Amino acid sequence: MSGPASTADLVPPEAFRRMVALRRDLHQHPELSWKEERTAERICAALSELGIPYRNRVAGTGVVAEIAGASTRRAVALRADMDALPIQESTGLPFASCHDGVMHACGHDAHVAMLVGAASLLVAERDLRTSVRLVFQPAEELGAGAPAMIREGALDGVDMMFGGHVDARYEPGQVIVQEGSVNASADEFTIELTGPGGHAARPHESTDPILAASALVTGLHSIVARRVAPDQAAVVTVGRMAGGTAANVLASHVRLDGTIRAQTPETRVLLIASVREIAEGVGVAYRTDVRTVIRDGTPSVINAGPLAAVSRRAAARVVGDENVRPLEAANMGGEDFGFYLECVPGCFVRFGAKSSHASAGPAHSSRFDIDERVLAVGARYFFEVAMEAGLEATTGQ
Repeated sequence: MSGPASTADLVPPEAFRRMVALRRDLHQHPELSWKEERTAERICAALSELGIPYRNRVAGTGVVAEIAGASTRRAVALRADMDALPIQESTGLPFASCHDGVMHACGHDAHVAMLVGAASLLVAERDLRTSVRLVFQPAEELGAGAPAMIREGALDGVDMMFGGHVDARYEPGQVIVQEGSVNASADEFTIELTGPGGHAARPHESTDPILAASALVTGLHSIVARRVAPDQAAVVTVGRMAGGTAANVLASHVRLDGTIRAQTPETRVLLIASVREIAEGVGVAYRTDVRTVIRDGTPSVINAGPLAAVSRRAAARVVGDENVRPLEAANMGGEDFGFYLECVPGCFVRFGAKSSHASAGPAHSSRFDIDERVLAVGARYFFEVAMEAGLEATTGQ
């Protein structure tokens, strides 16, 4: 493990034991988005044991708790997501999922345990400059939990917000902190191409939506190469193409489904406009009716520079300057924490969690696993960033 010599350097041994037990319990009993009932009950029980007041059933299954600080006018928020994925687990862990087809394959069980661990440290702190709000959020995997929590007041009175995610690409004891974009926006599109259909032997008598769709796929995949600046990371991918009924029949309908991802709001607007423009042009060129629907997903996660600096100082106190690192490459994954950062400034970091088991797989795979020492790193980071942010918020009052 990079950074601290042991978890005891970061949290009391009993606190670490409780975090591990909670993480394993949640891992064994995963719940899909909007169904995190048992997860919420376990969170509420842990908060009650710590004497921390909370609101449950926020946005259905969310939990919001508050630890009072010296200033009642300023608040720092910390967030953990709660939901699992529809994946059949194949890790062979003794605490593997007991629910067929549902698995914590993205580490949200660890995030909950970290934030509960941080709460145990914060509630014992006598020098909290600001109140600290703990936001346990459902439905991150659908990109819908954060806006629902915002609508129900999770950010009311909050000055800044911090979050984090385990990352099996980095070593335990490393914390990844970077200003600017750290997650891409993630939108989806559906394009339907229709024509009258006809006999495959006489294509000149009709139109061919399959030919049009083929040209459209090529055009869509050229957007990033020819319309986006080379220094801007972006993705347009057609992930599904379906149409046709027989070898000797011109299809009357073809459907394309895909994703649009961008690091900046400006590139996101450009990509969406380009998808619409190229689809319309293909329809004209191939005499095919085209209908394009773009579904807004999650925005980019863009860390504010000053609060990335706050996070960097907090992380350095946990793992040492040498273990606070930038992202190695642009991250094109989506994350609904971006909705919070559209409302308040903040910072989203990544915690190195690479497992020592050779069979462990990446996030969103059936073999995903973490090094549980990351729980101590995450809990201590959340404590330190709340303290550092509280100092930042109250110094300028």
